[in-house]
Amino acid sequence: MNNNQMFCFQCQQTAKGTGCTGKAGVCGKTSEVSNLQDKLTGALIGLAYVSEGEVLPERANRLVIESLFTTVTNADFDAGKVQNYIDEINAEKEAVLKNDPDCFPFENYDMNKVWYARDEDIRSLKSLILFGMRGMSAYAYHALVLGFIDKSIFEFIQKGLRAVGSDTMGADELFAVVLETGRAGLDTMKLLDEANTGIYGNPEPVEIDLSIEKGPFIVVSGHDYLVLEEILKQTEGKGINVYTHCEMLPANAYPGLTKYPHLKGNFGTAWERQQKEFIDIPAPVVFTTNCLMPPKANYADRIYTTEVVGYPELIHIGPERDFSAVIEQSLRLGGYSEDHPMTGINGGGTVMTGFAHHAVLSHAAEIVEAVKNGTIKHFYLVGGCDGAWPSREYYTNFVKDTPPDTIILTCACGKFRFNDINLGTAAGLPRLLDLGQCNDSYSGIKIALALADAFGCGVNELPLSFVISWYEQKAVCILLALLYLGIENIQLGPSLPAFLSPNILNTLVEKYKISTNGSPETDIEKFAAVK
Repeated sequence: MNNNQMFCFQCQQTAKGTGCTGKAGVCGKTSEVSNLQDKLTGALIGLAYVSEGEVLPERANRLVIESLFTTVTNADFDAGKVQNYIDEINAEKEAVLKNDPDCFPFENYDMNKVWYARDEDIRSLKSLILFGMRGMSAYAYHALVLGFIDKSIFEFIQKGLRAVGSDTMGADELFAVVLETGRAGLDTMKLLDEANTGIYGNPEPVEIDLSIEKGPFIVVSGHDYLVLEEILKQTEGKGINVYTHCEMLPANAYPGLTKYPHLKGNFGTAWERQQKEFIDIPAPVVFTTNCLMPPKANYADRIYTTEVVGYPELIHIGPERDFSAVIEQSLRLGGYSEDHPMTGINGGGTVMTGFAHHAVLSHAAEIVEAVKNGTIKHFYLVGGCDGAWPSREYYTNFVKDTPPDTIILTCACGKFRFNDINLGTAAGLPRLLDLGQCNDSYSGIKIALALADAFGCGVNELPLSFVISWYEQKAVCILLALLYLGIENIQLGPSLPAFLSPNILNTLVEKYKISTNGSPETDIEKFAAVK
């Protein structure tokens, strides 16, 4: 392949449901960037092989995490930034070789050997491992910047990279690594939960007004609470309001962030609507992680990137996290001249969040009693990514159609399809409980495990169904974590991954009873019958 051609099938909206080819992907990533990301992955595999048995220094492990994270969909569109990562990884590899002259000088891996493998099952399993690790790297990065590190996660990523680059491992061996990826992903999500709650406290339920006050403001998008905190610190006393966007919404529930009175609420809805919702926005927007779309000309001059995010010609704020340029532009633009009525995707003016595991499990006794006496008949975990496909309206209709004696747990940006709908209450609890970001998926798992323990049964015996929407690689990591736990009857949509071969898909169906979307009405009946 050359820089004018690409192949990528890691996201749900990949072209024609099979793979993006040619000069650009559906996400806007160019073939040049795509091929450089493949070279970066090959360099990471090369480093993993030459360092086998070696303990990489913390600097190198951080670089590996960042490099994997930068390959996540809608994170980095900047060829120069990706090339810098390649150069740095190659330098680390040379340092290992220099320190150990007896080390085998493994060449950087050619990812075309995976994408065009003759054995489609091997390609499928390696893709599950690689994409799961890419998602895992995002969670590990957010924990790392908050000072939370688990060396076993670094060690597994090296093992997983060697598995992707192996020319000798068979399907059974690779499937075992797939499940180990789920185990490491679960550990990483737990670590991130400990980091977020350890630094910012346990989220507390809160109702958020979706309108925007007049005057200067800054919008912060993505998932990185540390960046949001830095912006809040640097805007104190300057007359600037700060609003979250998309996956940053749950920040409004953390005591360590809500202590800043100028954190005012949330702007807009899901990431895939930003090209409409940011038109002529009179304020700067800072993207802290993935979920950036190529900006339109009428607001591109107000978009800033930081951390692993990159886009050509946009201002990138480096590791010093100096947001003075953002602050100056906010004051210059001045915001809206009067209060601006932003609303949710269904027209609702408020949303609730903050129902993470600590808040939900504080009501565990009442929940168990409500299930026993029939006040609550079923739980649905309807969570995951949003995207542009019209078929994602399924999730709106599914939630609307759930019976009034059921509870919906949700997390990640897929909730913007329904989180402004008033569903009322069941057993004294709001029927819709937003657990937080995709980064907070561990809350859903912890709640499920705690309820299973309370009822003295397995998760698969609970009146609980998983309805998962996916778009990018963090969702793959979450799926593998659920499979590692042995959770069955997961419904995955709006379409199945293009990288699943028929044989591997059949294995998942047989072992875990994975299914895809039907109609909301029939699926609700199906879940009730299974449980």
